[in-house]
Amino acid sequence: MGHRGKKACCLPLLLLLLAFCRGRIVRVPQGPLIRVLGTEVVIPCSVSDYDGPSEQNFDWEFSRESDFVRIVSTWDPTFTSEEYQRRVGRGDIKLRRSSNDAVELVIRNIQPADQGRYKCSTPSTDATVQGNYDAEVQVRVISDGLSVSGSKARSSMSLRLSEGDSFKLRCSAVTTSAEHTHLHVTWQIKSGSGWQDILSLTHEGKFQPGPGYEERYRNGDVRLDTGANDTYWISVSQASSVDGGAYRCLVSEWVRGADSSWQKIQEKNVEIANVIIQRTDVVISTSNVSVTEGDSLDLTCNITTDRSGVFQAGLMWYFSVSPDETLSDAQVLLSMDHDSVVSDSTLISLSHIDRNSYRLLVRDVAVEDSGYYFCQAAVWVPLHNGSWHKVVERTSAPVNVVVTALEPDYEVFLNASKTPKFSDDPTELNCRITNAQDTEANIRFTVSWYYRQHLPSDDVAAEELLATMAADWTLLLGDRSRERTHNGEIIFFKKAADIFSLRIQWTSESDRGDYFCVISAWSKHRNNSWVKSKDVISPSVSVFWATQDYTLTVEAVKLKPFFVAGHTFEMTCKVSSKNIKTPRYSVLITAEKPLADHSSPNGTTRIISLSQDSVVRLEDWTDQARVDGVVLEKVQENEFRYRMYQTQISDAGLYRCVVTAWSPGGGGMWREAVNGLSNPIQIDFQTSGPVFNVSVHSDNPTIYQGELADLLCIVTMEGVALEPDDMSFDVSWFAVHSFALDREPILLASLDRRGIVTQSRRNGSSDLSLERISPLEFRLRLHGCEDQDFGNHYCVVTPWVRSATGVWQQEPDIKAKPIFVSVKMDVLNAFKYPLLIGIGLATVIGLLSCLIGYCSSRWCCKKEVQETRRERRRLMSMEMD
Repeated sequence: MGHRGKKACCLPLLLLLLAFCRGRIVRVPQGPLIRVLGTEVVIPCSVSDYDGPSEQNFDWEFSRESDFVRIVSTWDPTFTSEEYQRRVGRGDIKLRRSSNDAVELVIRNIQPADQGRYKCSTPSTDATVQGNYDAEVQVRVISDGLSVSGSKARSSMSLRLSEGDSFKLRCSAVTTSAEHTHLHVTWQIKSGSGWQDILSLTHEGKFQPGPGYEERYRNGDVRLDTGANDTYWISVSQASSVDGGAYRCLVSEWVRGADSSWQKIQEKNVEIANVIIQRTDVVISTSNVSVTEGDSLDLTCNITTDRSGVFQAGLMWYFSVSPDETLSDAQVLLSMDHDSVVSDSTLISLSHIDRNSYRLLVRDVAVEDSGYYFCQAAVWVPLHNGSWHKVVERTSAPVNVVVTALEPDYEVFLNASKTPKFSDDPTELNCRITNAQDTEANIRFTVSWYYRQHLPSDDVAAEELLATMAADWTLLLGDRSRERTHNGEIIFFKKAADIFSLRIQWTSESDRGDYFCVISAWSKHRNNSWVKSKDVISPSVSVFWATQDYTLTVEAVKLKPFFVAGHTFEMTCKVSSKNIKTPRYSVLITAEKPLADHSSPNGTTRIISLSQDSVVRLEDWTDQARVDGVVLEKVQENEFRYRMYQTQISDAGLYRCVVTAWSPGGGGMWREAVNGLSNPIQIDFQTSGPVFNVSVHSDNPTIYQGELADLLCIVTMEGVALEPDDMSFDVSWFAVHSFALDREPILLASLDRRGIVTQSRRNGSSDLSLERISPLEFRLRLHGCEDQDFGNHYCVVTPWVRSATGVWQQEPDIKAKPIFVSVKMDVLNAFKYPLLIGIGLATVIGLLSCLIGYCSSRWCCKKEVQETRRERRRLMSMEMD
């Protein structure tokens, strides 16, 4: 405990000392700085950890022995002493600001008199004087002992070389400096307007290739060698066009500073030579060539080079279908190595015309020989050991060769052997090849069928492909005929060697139009492939027949003009048609209900239908109690009867027959011809029964949360009075949880006429009940009301009345005017329990805090005090003493 207390006391003292030690720091490079006579010297100076403005000022002074002479200042133009005013005015000495807290002292053409101590100081902008405000650095000036030279013959020479040759250049660099300096030698080439590094020997003795020369350096094509008498050689092998240009030797002198870092003190260069690389070109003497199938193709490849020594050429001929000079997909036709060994080929030969020209001869050319031809040549030179070395390789520009095929001569004629006069009649077209000449065994014919629609105006419709044959007689179907061909409705076949036929089994109106065929001739090539050589189009044949518009008339008749609710409604639909071949009819019965009926959103209800195959289907008939209450039957071929048993008042509306006429199509299928709509038949019940009204009432529509809300749905009658046993009601309660009726109503509960209650699912904790308290009154109770129970509430009543015949009739729905129920919050009850809980928690926390404090003071923080032991001796009496 004692040691820890001492460390804790020392920590604030240490922080206080660090705070007092912090202050301004002025920095200059660590000296001495060694610089060469006549060069430019740059001495940086920076300041940190200062107060005041961000931009600081600097003063520079110089001393040879003791006293400092003012040189230049960033803020005081009168600071410069008379000795330096002329050099500062000429710009030989100046200050260059690199940032707000750093400057550089620049001295051009430094002289021996500039050797000495340089001091950089900063005027104080701090609130208190802390740190250092100046720093000094020693500068030493040495003589220039570096000399760089090139060839002894002349300062710069010119070399003219052939592509692929090798060359060497020499540079001499020596220094006589008394200091321990190192040389950094770099060979450069002038690329465009700037110099680019090739290879360097750094002052640390490392080789460093320039950008783009790394791979050539690793392969040994570019080397830097040192020789006697401080010479540096650059060796370049496999010279290419990029190696042409001016070469120079750049030498810099480096010295190690006091901080062990290397500093460049001067740099010199000398241009050594100008190298010119003569390019080797490969050219095919002929440009674009056109030959006839079966003739010979003659191409000559010329190699242009100024090389005069011994060399041999290697040659490769390529063929490609594209003019891509990368030869990625090219095919090798023939090759010859530098020993004049030619690869074997039956139809292709290669001959040597002269020293630099080579001839390619392709006999009996075919159409597949059309494409692009390339000549790739390589120049080989002998080495001292007797082997051959490839120095350059070039590829010529492509030559486009077009081989014209010998086209067969023939004509195409199209006629119709079967033409339709009516719909669903068959159609057969024959495409015939006539006057065929030059059709040898290697010629094959295929056909393509096309259709063009008739347009009412003079516009020309685009043709549609029905089917085409490939060279191997594979049939490829078009989109228009694919499905019908798979179903057997359209057949393509070859009737004879020179006749191709198209048959439509059942021709429809959509098939009317112009048809034509295209006969294609295919030639067989040497590789057993087939290439299309010619297309001949036939004249078109029109497929058309006169048609009359279909006519369909439907008449609906009510069989019983007067009837009452509960009786059977009966009507017939009589159909008559024209210009339809053996028609059949499908019938649909629809009803247009009054606007008050919401069973169908568009007001029209599909009741029952009868298909053309006499299949009956209930459509939108949803009355489960009368599933068998509607019947649709076929009386005659063109007459249909509809019956509805035990009609209800809700069945009132307009009834129609929707009839569709069908005619037989191809393959036993039925095709829709025309639709017809009958006149409406109205069902209107004229009754003098009672009129019902509905209203909603509540004694207290404004309640508090958790209370009970009573809502009454009261039904009243006007007109004829009924016995309670002769009437019944379906009651449904709805709520719209908003002040305005702008949301969808939510069903709360319903009570049908049989007394069965159905409740919807609720999300809150409140509950509800629905009961009938009298024959004409229904009560909805909301138990434990919540905020979500507010809003407009109303009931919808569906009356049921029993007629004199004992049949129950459903009356239209009646909707009551909504009543708004408001639910308020009881503030006292709402805050009673939270206040009690808060007071109780506060009391418990206070008692717990007192208990913890007592226990801490009693046991945890008790100190044992060791009292000094006293000897128990009795006091002696003075008399005894």
